[in-house]
Parts: sequence; structure tokens; C-alpha cells
Amino acid sequence: MRTSSYVGPVALLVSLVFAFHAFAQQGQQGAQPVDGLTPAQNLAFQEGRRTFAKNYRIADGLGPVFNDESCADCHRGGTTASNRTVSRFGRITNGAFDPLPELGGSLIQSRGIGSITTLDGTFNFVGERIPPVASIGATRRTTSVRGLGFVDAVPDETWFAIARSEAAANDGTAGRVHIVVDIATGRAVVGKFGWKAQVPNLFQFSADALLNEIGITNPLFLDETCPQGDCMTLAFNPTPALNDDGRDVAALSDFQTMLAPPARGAITDEALSGEVLFHQIGCGSCHRASIQSGPSPIAAFNRATFHPYSDFLLHDMGTLGDGIAQGQATGREMRTAPLWGLRNANRLLHDGGATTIEAAIQRHDGQARPARDRFAALDADSVALLLAFLRSL
Repeated sequence: MRTSSYVGPVALLVSLVFAFHAFAQQGQQGAQPVDGLTPAQNLAFQEGRRTFAKNYRIADGLGPVFNDESCADCHRGGTTASNRTVSRFGRITNGAFDPLPELGGSLIQSRGIGSITTLDGTFNFVGERIPPVASIGATRRTTSVRGLGFVDAVPDETWFAIARSEAAANDGTAGRVHIVVDIATGRAVVGKFGWKAQVPNLFQFSADALLNEIGITNPLFLDETCPQGDCMTLAFNPTPALNDDGRDVAALSDFQTMLAPPARGAITDEALSGEVLFHQIGCGSCHRASIQSGPSPIAAFNRATFHPYSDFLLHDMGTLGDGIAQGQATGREMRTAPLWGLRNANRLLHDGGATTIEAAIQRHDGQARPARDRFAALDADSVALLLAFLRSL
């Protein structure tokens, strides 16, 4: 007896839903914590993982403009590099970067919660667009959140010491520390996170993302984003009260803090030889192989040496800069991107505009131009060794 191969629309929809949830669960299962957590720390990690995967709804405070409903949607469950991008804009006014906050800048929230009816009438919240007056537009790829607890556990004085050591080398590649404000304390501290090192710690990083990417107000960011800069439209916001009392911010911070870094690939003889070349041509000047953390209540981070292949400092990248200024970071400056996890990435650079490691290196400019030119001068065998190293990260 033959059976029909026809799948009705309802059955197909159900199968797609189950497939999506299976994929999401698989991604979450791959998000493993660092070793040596106490039972209480492991419990906090698991709670944070659930919050990271949570889909926020309008009743939770989603929007009224936002980029996605869940942290995991943009950050691929915290397991691998992401190809998701966001847009920023601005213009140069009187010689200085203007983020055009009155028009919703500099970050675009690309989605809206739709039509909302209140006693005052109806308003349709739609995604923002880059306004015609903007002369600068930039695309930024979602950063990886793996291994960031190690970075967060590095004392500020270590970053200053790294900057001093780079300056002492006097090779033209010295980076600089980005001083930012820790909103929770009001203190001036070192920025480490984000493409411009504009965020000082994972707690603020989590609070910032909740507001600016999902639209969830919280104790660090009390005010909603005004859609396209028009704050009058917030009169139609269906959830004007504080959306998160701080518990979600804390949970997200716990998850990202205790999330293990990407695993290193096979370290072959070719990879070892390639790492020697990596340092010889100057890549290691900014992509620092090893950093040591300070004291930490989490055993894995307590005075631990880790290998991010980044100095997390700002560098003048010339044409590779995105034109967007944030804090003290100019439009030409970018934070050195960590290379750990590189072997799992298929889109590279801040804008995701490179699809191969070679293309990413060739786009380096500014302080990185000499290293780029030395790479271009390598023979084919040397290039193969260097790529073997980079593909092992």
C-alpha cells in the first residue's frame, strides 16, 4: 500500500516550529560554562542562559522600537560567531561627529511593535531608517559573547600597562585605553566591550543591550528609546513602567561572565610555524596572544592567563574605521577584535564585509597597514602556514 508524500500546511508549519526549537535548544546546549563553578555559580549560569534565550513580548516591554526579541537570536545562542548586523549613522557637523539623537541616532532600531491603540488614539510603531540628512552610515556585526568573563576580570591597571608596553615598542602600532563611565558607580573606568570598547563591564553591556536592542528599560537605562528621535510617540508606549527590575540584567551578566571561551582547534606543526610568522610580520602587536586576569571569586578567572589574541585597545584603523564616534573613540578608531573563535566565523571584520581571512587582512589600514603590507609580501608557503595558525584559533 502506497502512502501519500503530501504534507499539509498545518503539518509543515508544526514541523518547522519543532525544527526551529530543536536548533535553538542545540545552540543553547553548546553554550557551556567555564570549569570549576560552584553549585551556586552553575545555578546562576543556567538561569542566565534561560534569560539569554528568552523571547520578550510586548507585555514584557518589548520595543516600542527594537532589533530583535531575544539576545540568543542575534548572538546565536552564545555559541558561535554571528552574522547579524545592526546599522548606525551620523554626520560631521562643524568638524565633529554628530550622532543625530534628535533623529534617533546613532543606532538604528530596525523593527517596531506595530499598531497600538490607547485612549489618545492609535499609533503605528515601525522600524527606524537612516534619515536623509545623515552623511555617515555604518554596519556592525554582532560580537561574540564567549569568554568575556576573562576580559571582565582584568584589572584596569593591566590595560594601562599593555598600552604603555605597546608605546615603548615604538613601532607605530600602539593602542590607547578608552576611558568610559561606569553608569552604576559614576566612575571613569576602562572600556573593553563593543567595537569601540565603549562599554566597561558585562553588567552594563547587558543593560545597554536590553534597552537598545530589545527595548527593555532597566535600572541602568530608565528611559525608552525615542522612535526616530520623536519622544512624543512614547505617549502610545503600551508598557511605560520599568520593564526589568534588574533581575534580567543580572542574569544576562552572569551567563556571559561564566560562558566558556571558544575551544582552540588542533595545534599542528604548521599552525605553530604560522604563529611565529604572525608575530614576525607584526600582527601580534595588537592581537596580543596572552593576558592575565586579576583576583576573582570565580576560580577559572582568578589570576588566570587566557589567550584572546587581542589587546582590547583602540587603534587608528584608517579606512577600516566605520566613521562612527563613540565616547572618546573617533570614527577612525576600532577596538582590536579578539581572534579566538576565528575558525568558526564565516563573516569577518566589524561590518562582516570579508568572507575570507585573506580579505580581512587586506582591508587593514592605518596603524595596521605595515603588517598588512608584510603579509602581502609573503610567499605562498608562508601564507599557508600563517592561515593554518589563524584557522586553529
